[in-house]
This record gives sequence, structure tokens and C-alpha cells, in this order.
Amino acid sequence: MLSFITWTVDPVAFTIPVIDKEIRWYGILFALGFAVGCYLVSKQWKNEKLNDAWYDKLFFYVIVSATVGARLGHCLFYNPGFYLAHPSEILKIWEGGLASHGGTLGIIIAVYFFSKNVTHTGMLWTFDRLVVPVGFVAAFIRMGNLMNHEIYGHETTVPWAFRFITNLNDWEHKGALPLFSPPSHPTQIYEATCYVLTALLCMWLYWKKDAYKTRGLIFGVFLIGIFLTRFCIEYIKNNQESFEEGWIFNMGQILSIPFILAGCWFVYKAFKTSKINKQA
Repeated sequence: MLSFITWTVDPVAFTIPVIDKEIRWYGILFALGFAVGCYLVSKQWKNEKLNDAWYDKLFFYVIVSATVGARLGHCLFYNPGFYLAHPSEILKIWEGGLASHGGTLGIIIAVYFFSKNVTHTGMLWTFDRLVVPVGFVAAFIRMGNLMNHEIYGHETTVPWAFRFITNLNDWEHKGALPLFSPPSHPTQIYEATCYVLTALLCMWLYWKKDAYKTRGLIFGVFLIGIFLTRFCIEYIKNNQESFEEGWIFNMGQILSIPFILAGCWFVYKAFKTSKINKQA
């Protein structure tokens, strides 16, 4: 007998009556992820007795750049025609649609200016501290995708398969009966789990091995953990856009490859530098 989970969670957590504003689980989880990330980075700041003013500025730089970068990445990487024709839709971040690759690029740009204008250190100094909890942030966002019934995988017979509502708009706003996808891989949960494991590994490297003293090591491990996970899970995930059909690698995989290679390079350089220092 086929076993599966029928996922009927409403993406709307609650509505504020006075202004008739929907508050969605996606937005709550997105904000909660950033709150957890900021708290953990603040603990690292205290551990190293770093300048508090640096932390306050880093918080601002990262929140703005990650949010803008992730939203623009989704709009321009996956559906540029629609969003360029309807630019006001880009602002509707509460409806979902964030690209991790765009968020990463946004953070890279922010860290460049932060390192140049605030700490006057190399970018790797900042990245080795900033990325430690980011896997948790990414996991919260993926759980937001789960709540939104989006970005799931191929049809499957595994007993933990999920059926997602495919006519959300009609179901939520027009009272229609829900229509469900075939039992599918809950790839949001797969990714979230791997992202948490990556964050735990980065935290272990930081707190137990003092790996932040070997510049680039934690950042390299983070890039490999996050984007190799993304690359592999894309094989069982439905394409986000029709233009990806027939491609050897889909857009998510193509955008992941440079980050995986960069991560391998940073880890290699970190170990090489560490070996040279030990010999010296």
C-alpha cells in the first residue's frame, strides 16, 4: 500500500484584522532565521572581544544585501521576462521567491564594502565568522518553502513522500477544493537537514578547533556544504522554470558550480597555508 503525507498547512500563519494583512509562515521563518543567525554571530563577537560597532554595521550590511540579492536573484535568474515586465512584483518578497545564489552574491558584495570601509581587514576574515550560522538561516528559509508548498521534488514511492497543494491561490482565496501533487520528495526538508549539518560543522570548526585562525577554512567548508548539497538535491527536484527542461544541469546546479569550486580552493589554500606555518 502506497504511503505518503498529505500536506495541507495554510501558508498564511494569521491575518492582522485592522489592516487586513496576511502574515505568512515564509516571512516568519525568514525573519526568525536571520534573528538566530545574528544572535550566534554576536556570541562569536563576544568570544573574540571584537568591536561592537563592527557587529552593528555588519548586521545592517548583511540583512539588506542578503534580502535584496536573494530576491533579485530569484527574479532575474529564474523568470526575468515576467519581473522586468512587472517590476512592482519584485517587491512582493512576502509571497516567496528567494534565490540562495543571489543572496550569496549580495552578501559577497556587502562583505567587500564592510571589510574595506569598516574593519579594514580581508574579506575572508569576515566570511570565516559570518558564515558559521548561515546554514541555520538557509534551513529556516527552506522550511518556509515547505509551508508555501513550493520547490519540491519528483514523484516518488518513498513512505515519507508529501502531496502538496497545487492550486494554492484558488484554495486560499476562492474556497476551491485543494488539488494535490503526486506523492513527491520533500526536498525542502532534505535541503534544510543538510544545511543544519553544515552549520553544525562550521560551529564545531569555530568553537572547538579555532579554525577561524586559519583564514578561509570555515568559509570554504561552508561553500562546499551548502552548494554541493544544492547541486546534488537538484537531481530529484522539479525544475523551477520550463526553460530548464532538457538541460544537462538546471539553473540551480549551474549557479552552484562556481561556489563549490571556490570552496574547494579556499579549503586547499587554508590547509596549504597551515602546513607552511607549521613547518616554519
